[in-house]
Amino acid sequence: MGLRLRLVVTFTLVAVVATVTTGALTFREARTGVLQQSQDTVIEEFRHRVNTLVPNYRFPPDAAGLNSFANDVSRGGRSQQWRVLVAYREKSATSLPGDSFGELSPAMRESVRSRRATVFQRVSHQGHSALVVGMPVTFAGLYSTERQASGLEVYLTVPQQEEQGYVDALVTAIERATVPALVLAVLIALLAARGVLRPVRALRRATRSIAEGHLDTRLAVQGSDELADLSRTFNETAAALEGSVAELRRMEAGARRFAADVSHELRTPLAAMSAVTDVLDEDAAGLDEDTATAVRLISTETTKLAALVDDLMEISRFDAGAAALHLDEIDLAESLRRTLATRGWQDTVETGLPEPGELRGRVDPRRLDVVVANLVANALRHGAPPVRLNLHAEDDPRAGRQAVVTVHDGGDGIPEGVLPHVFDRFYKSADARARSEGSGLGLSIATENVRLHGGTVRAANHPEGGAVFTVVLPLRPDDTEERTPPPAEEDRT
Repeated sequence: MGLRLRLVVTFTLVAVVATVTTGALTFREARTGVLQQSQDTVIEEFRHRVNTLVPNYRFPPDAAGLNSFANDVSRGGRSQQWRVLVAYREKSATSLPGDSFGELSPAMRESVRSRRATVFQRVSHQGHSALVVGMPVTFAGLYSTERQASGLEVYLTVPQQEEQGYVDALVTAIERATVPALVLAVLIALLAARGVLRPVRALRRATRSIAEGHLDTRLAVQGSDELADLSRTFNETAAALEGSVAELRRMEAGARRFAADVSHELRTPLAAMSAVTDVLDEDAAGLDEDTATAVRLISTETTKLAALVDDLMEISRFDAGAAALHLDEIDLAESLRRTLATRGWQDTVETGLPEPGELRGRVDPRRLDVVVANLVANALRHGAPPVRLNLHAEDDPRAGRQAVVTVHDGGDGIPEGVLPHVFDRFYKSADARARSEGSGLGLSIATENVRLHGGTVRAANHPEGGAVFTVVLPLRPDDTEERTPPPAEEDRT
């Protein structure tokens, strides 16, 4: 249930409870007032009528006297006819012949006989409400204030249709007032929900903006309530996050600049060292065995250090966004054959390449050479023969025509725990494969070059054994402009 609906339901329930409670209290007080006023009037008139007529009759009364007394008392009703029952011991008479006086209960008659006071009760008889009043007739003593019971009892029944009409009208008025109150409550609930949800929606948009990288997003703080505190806390959190991210980016940029500067500064002395070690390497045959071994070791490590510096500078260019594509329409199969021939891998690597002119694409030839060379070198260095290089084209319903390059070796494959890290920088799997002689940057550089082309690269184990690296490159039309594509996917399965 949404917040808006919950607010509306809550306001409606509160309005219903308040309206019903107010209506019930109002109804009770009004009903009591109406009935009390009517009841007091009737009792007063009834008592006055009896007290006025009693002295006119002989006591003890006979049947005719009782009947006459009942008729006289019944004429006291002003707006409606009274029904009167007069009883003396075993004799009784009513104002209406044959009236059974069914409203009169035995308990009330007993109360009149025993209490010597006027008693009354409201009853419902045959679907109609009525007021029943009973009073005993007493004699005043000559020398005492105590009044003695005469044994004569007078009962009165007065219908209360008029009072019931007032009560029914009151119920109808309360019911009619409830509907506008509920409608007003719903309107107020909607307005309140709108007021509460507006900052909540703003907070949701701001959170989404932060998640999309817009760290300068802030909320407008209005008032001093809980929502204002929430907005203020959000702004403080966003400011702290922006500061932390800025600091991390500054540190990261500094680290990249440091690596690039160090690599650049190392190139010149390394070039000189390489020239020296080349000369020493040529003369190593004429040196004693220990000196020759030391010279060859220095030459090898210098070569590896120079390669590492070159790789670091290439990575720095990728990190700085300075790497750009220089696309050219080339024969992809011929490009791969030149890569193998340049490095002397024609007889070492099996190929499954299309015929010349069969598959052409618009790629950066130098970066494609780097990608293929790194993957094949990785297979030769860490895998086992046979190493096979394949190339074919396929059509993807969404991406269009693509070139797929696979490098499959005959080794033991890549452990599952290593697969997620094979493209990480400086990562070496010494336990699963032969000891690495590289810097651990070859696959990372290959990945960045594929990323520049907008392609994907993934590593997996072949079901029949060995590791398989798959590169998918989109085949751009001839009129595609050179650009830096968005980051590509890496799949390590």
